[in-house]
Amino acid sequence: MALQTWLAFLAACWIISLSPGAGAIASMSCGLQYGFARGYWNALGLQLGLILQIAVIAAGLGAVLATSATAFTLIKWFGVFYLVYLAIKQWRALPMDMATDSSVRPIGKPLSLVFRGFLVNVSNPKALVFMLAVLPQFIDPHAPLTVQYVTIAATMVAVDLLVMAGYTGLAAKVLRLLRTPKQQQRVNRTFAGLFIAAATLLATLRRAPV
Repeated sequence: MALQTWLAFLAACWIISLSPGAGAIASMSCGLQYGFARGYWNALGLQLGLILQIAVIAAGLGAVLATSATAFTLIKWFGVFYLVYLAIKQWRALPMDMATDSSVRPIGKPLSLVFRGFLVNVSNPKALVFMLAVLPQFIDPHAPLTVQYVTIAATMVAVDLLVMAGYTGLAAKVLRLLRTPKQQQRVNRTFAGLFIAAATLLATLRRAPV
């Protein structure tokens, strides 16, 4: 990949990662609930989902999934239901000083948070269709494809890890400023509303005509 092409792709990655979406909401939610060190495991799961989507596109399956009405619908509605599930969990999250019992207070197991982030990304067909439209513009068909896709994946993951670190850390700092259970409950329910909004937007997504 030529340096000029890579720089253009790097700029596109920053724009894509900074754009509000389910991944950003999930990162802020985890930062709010678990703090930065624990909540950042969610960002690692997001990257695994991103890598899988890039691999699917590189293998040539992305076009098949994007044009299959059945596959598109199944992935879409799985994503909708999963975002609603996250919204319910966020709505019911206990304020920190109410969750004093270790058996009640959410600890956030790393593997669970990784899996949560992974599901958020892989269950979004819009991201797959979007990347299917964008990535080929930066691919030179006459150069080795494997190296180019590895470069693309490494660039997207590196940028997204930085951006999600910002979202997670910002929410974790907000948690320190919330002194009362009422304030924490309001923020939890605000994030629950954001998950519902993301689910609603995903539910209205329609597959582009072939």
